[in-house]
Amino acid sequence: MKKYIAVFLMATLFTVGTLFSQATVYKTSSGNITFVSETEFEKFSAVNNQVTAAISSQGKVQFKAPVNSFDFEKKLMQTHFQENYMESATFPNGVFKGQIEDLKSFNLTKSGTYSVSVKGTLEIHGVTKDVVIPGKIVVDGDQVTLKSNFAISCAEYGVKIPKNNVNQISDTIKISVSCSLSK
Repeated sequence: MKKYIAVFLMATLFTVGTLFSQATVYKTSSGNITFVSETEFEKFSAVNNQVTAAISSQGKVQFKAPVNSFDFEKKLMQTHFQENYMESATFPNGVFKGQIEDLKSFNLTKSGTYSVSVKGTLEIHGVTKDVVIPGKIVVDGDQVTLKSNFAISCAEYGVKIPKNNVNQISDTIKISVSCSLSK
């Protein structure tokens, strides 16, 4: 009897392993995320070129952005961003994990541009929110590029803007994502 259970378990593990191995995964560790804060009085932006991103042929999408990798034009602004606003020592990464809602809306093996909607969770500053993010998948041969433009509210993610800075820093932050991935 034990022999049959062992054979059954081995067959089950082989089947599960085969199912997961059938998914084609594209990834990068040098993706790009840019954000912009714009008020009537001030506009600033930051760029992060160290974003880890992945997409599977089954529609799973993930991003991880190290907070201390955002680069500002003014270094003092970068220090304030990391220490006072994002508290990067405590919350080192922004993370998104999601699933493309309509699996028939894209094809990673056929060149083209596909509009998609990704439902998932976005974690920033230790706060996780359910979100739906619009995006585009651009397939060009073996290269896949993920693109998205969306906005978040600092207050919703627990990022506090001091009252004396509300004219310089917007609560609404515009985010642009562009990540080129390969197998």
